[in-house]
Amino acid sequence: MEDISVLICDDSALMRNLISRIIDGTEGMKVVGKAMNGQFLIEKIPLLNPDVIVLDIEMPVMNGIEFLKYRREHNIDIPVIILSSIAERGAAVTMQCLELGASDFITKPNGSVSADINSVADRLTELISSYGGQYARRKGRTVQSSDFFSHLANERAMTRKLQSAMGTDAANKFLASERERREKPRFEAAPAAQKGPATINPLRDPGRIEAIAIGISTGGPNALREVFKNIDPNLKQPIFVVQHMPAGFTKEFANSLDKICPLSVKEAEEGDAVEEGHIYIAPGNFHILVGTGNFGRKTVHLSQEPQRNGHRPSADVLFESMAKVYQNKCLGVIMTGMGKDGAAELAEMRKQGAWTLGQDEKSAIVYGMPKAAFELGAVQRQVSLEQMASEISKLAKEHA
Repeated sequence: MEDISVLICDDSALMRNLISRIIDGTEGMKVVGKAMNGQFLIEKIPLLNPDVIVLDIEMPVMNGIEFLKYRREHNIDIPVIILSSIAERGAAVTMQCLELGASDFITKPNGSVSADINSVADRLTELISSYGGQYARRKGRTVQSSDFFSHLANERAMTRKLQSAMGTDAANKFLASERERREKPRFEAAPAAQKGPATINPLRDPGRIEAIAIGISTGGPNALREVFKNIDPNLKQPIFVVQHMPAGFTKEFANSLDKICPLSVKEAEEGDAVEEGHIYIAPGNFHILVGTGNFGRKTVHLSQEPQRNGHRPSADVLFESMAKVYQNKCLGVIMTGMGKDGAAELAEMRKQGAWTLGQDEKSAIVYGMPKAAFELGAVQRQVSLEQMASEISKLAKEHA
């Protein structure tokens, strides 16, 4: 296995070192170079041939926006992950970076807060393994899978919990003994024959589609841009979206989608009346649900109930709401993302008779969420990203 190679560009030496420690401390990836601004980055790219670039926005000589414009003009296809500030202006500039071709973003860690560093570390390695891993494989290199890095992240989270509960020394001893136990030679049973997806027998036939729900995570910002710029402008059904994204960014994200989408896109607000042809983006740090108001009118409800599957907003919460409110009169769509969020409740939507779609493996940045849903029997049809907008539009029109 080869390491996923990372090139870091940030004018802060502290930030370059902090990000380097996170990457070099993760098995399966390594830092191959650092640059203090976009001009140095341009010079280093042909020398180092990285699989992914981690890019600051505010830098002297050539900033992140200027580099992304250069990248687009010179057809550089190396994926770029933005290091973003959570300030309001930072959110707007971050969305501009996505419009210019950046793949995704993380918020800058605060070096004085260890919990924040841990959170950034998990998100950073997830994005590097997803975008950098896909790029490396496309170039014919053999690197670890997203599942491998997801397992590492779960182990890090477990280590932090044990250290908090037992103390560092006791937790480390316990984890060392567990690793030793797992590594001992033992009899291995023959692997079970691979099974197809589970079978779900819906309680009722699919009906007319009154609403659409989409759950998406890693790879989502650009995937949603692809879907919504090509969606049928005459689509009547409301669309609810859970995109895993931090608080402070979803409003600007909705605004950026609204610029390219023929339908109206907004960040959802508590009590919003559900209107035809409108798209509602779940706000960061809030679950989104659909409720029934006066005279049976559908309304948006936001909740800060605990995280589900490690997320708030959670696709499972949205899909659970759709299954209860719309039953067989809706369409559920699950797209690229690491983990299993949305899979169980998309299966419940299918059980209630809803129409369902899942993104296919080839076009997904991470085939985690759609794979989990497919294996549960929740996905009626797998669709490429390129065809997703037309497939959603076709189903919505045929079953309006």
